[in-house]
Amino acid sequence: MTELLSPEALEYALRRIGEERYHNRHPFHKLLHGGKLEFGQVQAWALNRYVYQAAIPRKDAALMANLEDREIRREWIGRIHDHDGLGPDQGGIERWLKLTDGLGLDRAYVMSQQGALPATKFAVEAYVRFAGSRPTLEAIASSLTELFAPAIHAERIAGMLENYSFIDESLVAYFRKRLDQAPRDCRFALAYVKQHARTYEQQKAVIDALVFKTDVLWAQLDSLYFAYVEPALPPPDAFVPAAHPGK
Repeated sequence: MTELLSPEALEYALRRIGEERYHNRHPFHKLLHGGKLEFGQVQAWALNRYVYQAAIPRKDAALMANLEDREIRREWIGRIHDHDGLGPDQGGIERWLKLTDGLGLDRAYVMSQQGALPATKFAVEAYVRFAGSRPTLEAIASSLTELFAPAIHAERIAGMLENYSFIDESLVAYFRKRLDQAPRDCRFALAYVKQHARTYEQQKAVIDALVFKTDVLWAQLDSLYFAYVEPALPPPDAFVPAAHPGK
């Protein structure tokens, strides 16, 4: 970025980040969606991803603590309800736990996060701190990976149902729900960023914020690949997959 962009050019620049840096390009996801992982490796992914899922409402609460505009808070709080649940909807975290239940992982163990990789925890906490410490414009911009999420969810649903006998429709409920939720959320966030990023410095900051978020997601997959694929060296106290008869 070398000059002030129009709102439309800014949106294009943000979408290009997804094309170049979103974690659907990571080798681990290519293995996951292509049915190339063993059962224990899928378990490890779901267990570690829980750390991120559980932190999303904390991230949004940290962001909301800095919002002085009541109307924006009214809009943003729906994200917390999506994950923590509200009324009859038990929320995204519960849907993720049903996935880990279905993969044979003890729920208390998953929720304790004791077996999660250190790099997963560090990356996720960095995101929570970012959302609570950076200006509102940057914090909102960091959520714009939701622009790219529906495509990866659709790919994941199809790939996992087709390639793994231990995955059925009930275990992909989280991803089905996000196909509707993510576009709704990113419409608001994208409109906010395009309206409020009015200077070169602000536009560069929102681009940097989205790059940071893609780094957070990429780092989690780097740690999974190192621990469970190649060289397959999980750190002390991390989850160790047990033998499984097949896919």
